[in-house]
Amino acid sequence: MKQSMLILALVVFLQTAHANDAQTFAHCPPRGDAKQAAARALNPLKRRMTLPSARDIDRRVTLQAMLMPGDDTHRWDTRRAGVIEGYVADVKVGGIESVNCHTRDPLYRDTHIEITADPLKRDEETYVIVEVTPQTRHVMAVQGIDWSTGTLRKTLLGKRVRITGWLLFDVEHKPNATNTASPDAHIWRATVWELHPVTSIEVLP
Repeated sequence: MKQSMLILALVVFLQTAHANDAQTFAHCPPRGDAKQAAARALNPLKRRMTLPSARDIDRRVTLQAMLMPGDDTHRWDTRRAGVIEGYVADVKVGGIESVNCHTRDPLYRDTHIEITADPLKRDEETYVIVEVTPQTRHVMAVQGIDWSTGTLRKTLLGKRVRITGWLLFDVEHKPNATNTASPDAHIWRATVWELHPVTSIEVLP
């Protein structure tokens, strides 16, 4: 009896949390709920909804170019987009962030996709991060395309892909990237530069 009541309480809690997140997400402005000036400036770039045109694509951007060593703070331009090809090392739910008004439900959080040039070398210090936003995920769902984190993990993990998206310098992770790392920091990416939001995913032969 006690166990049944606990399960019922958990189900009600999860349903309420999901409903609350849906409301929060629906009313979340482009800057999110960020308080710091840097995040308030960065979040609208993370939330871009326009598709990049051919003129927006910086043809110098490749996976190999993004992996070039050295301080790359000013290497690319956030007004441009890029296309990279590589292998998917991992797909997972992103963090609870101000850009999504701190929603907790995975449906309303970014999807982190880790891209590697070498599918046999599992070294996160050499990964480039690309991100699918919940806003883009919703647009794709309207078109009948499932970009949920679980589905992307099932369909992309280990595959060679071509990713298109807007260039973003996610300054919040500057200490954790190989090219800009702080001393003794945990490094889990090669560069702060991302394709974020992702606007196209193609699985290659």
